[in-house]
Amino acid sequence: MTEVVERFLRYAAIDTQSQPECEQIPSTRKQFDLASLLKQELEQIGAANVRLSEHCYVYAEIPANIQKDVPAIGFVAHMDTSPDMSGSGVKPRIITDYDGGEIILNEEQNISMGPDQFESLRSMKGKDLIVTDGTTLLGADDKAGVAEIMTMASWFLSHPEIPHGKICIGFTPDEEVGNGAECFDVEHFGADYAYTVDGGTLGEIEYENFNARNLRVEIQGFGIHPGSAKGRMKNSILIAMEFETMLPAFEHPENTEEYEGFHHLSNIEGDVDHTTMYYIVRDHDREKLSRKIRLMHDAAAFLNAKYGPGTVQLVETGSYSNMKELILPHLHLIENASAAMRELNIEPVSRPIRGGTDGARLSEMGLPCPNLCTGGANFHGRYEYACIQSMELCVEILKGIVSKYAL
Repeated sequence: MTEVVERFLRYAAIDTQSQPECEQIPSTRKQFDLASLLKQELEQIGAANVRLSEHCYVYAEIPANIQKDVPAIGFVAHMDTSPDMSGSGVKPRIITDYDGGEIILNEEQNISMGPDQFESLRSMKGKDLIVTDGTTLLGADDKAGVAEIMTMASWFLSHPEIPHGKICIGFTPDEEVGNGAECFDVEHFGADYAYTVDGGTLGEIEYENFNARNLRVEIQGFGIHPGSAKGRMKNSILIAMEFETMLPAFEHPENTEEYEGFHHLSNIEGDVDHTTMYYIVRDHDREKLSRKIRLMHDAAAFLNAKYGPGTVQLVETGSYSNMKELILPHLHLIENASAAMRELNIEPVSRPIRGGTDGARLSEMGLPCPNLCTGGANFHGRYEYACIQSMELCVEILKGIVSKYAL
């Protein structure tokens, strides 16, 4: 078993699920379990300036071993896993020489996946895959990225004869709930440029992402015994349903692709008296995003006029912006990553991210930071998997990028 796989399996066993709508960072204390292990491992392999912050950020560096003045290059990955599915008790299994057919994840619960369901599996025939047991997510998003960065760092520290500039390492909490860069210390991190290692398919280089807004819709009803409700009850659940139907159905995520934006009702909870709806709203075009937000405010205003002031309130809870305009002045980041891939016979692919990464916020904070592949797929759910050969090549890509900047 190779080092990157050993590391990934070790990290995947630690529950680091983050929690949405939480003001503290990290949102869950258990993220410190992995952060503390990474700090210890970084110290053991000989990294310099290793630090674990009070907000669960891990920083380290590998000092330059050349005299030439070259940029300091950083690599960032997040430690938390998605709230969408449990990350507790992960039981990964390695499938060697995948035959291209149906994969039984959990025979007892009749959970399986195959290429008819997930097109990406067609290109995995003959590869070695790490899969779940169907009851949890795997955590390749983004523990595969963490393992790849750690393996790259270990390699450079054990090969001091290989010339390189300063390498900066950062691991963040709470990326999955939109706060991964919130307390990131860019100045202390020390990089001139960086990459997040938080993508999917081998060969991906991403520097366009959604402009994003997160909204919470609070609907105040009026609960009363249904036997005497006529003319008095305001059922907040029904008003919530009415609010959703006022938004375009063709702008749901399941009806959009590529550069098309969407609004997504990700969660709803409540009763007759009060209902809360959680939305994420996304678009690559800033003006189109603004129009989506205005439509939601218009829907709220209509319902407040219909049911009374204060019935519907919209609260914005988070945002990030498209990093493209911040990356374009530094296209060497894309060119060097592409060159490193091509030297490994990997064809680089740049496509817009239908989501976001810590790199979007870090770019806004003055650290240009495109995103690289990890070799994982089907993130945030029971069908998540990682390709071992792709993970190993991702390590080589990181090593190649460092070497490009040392030339």
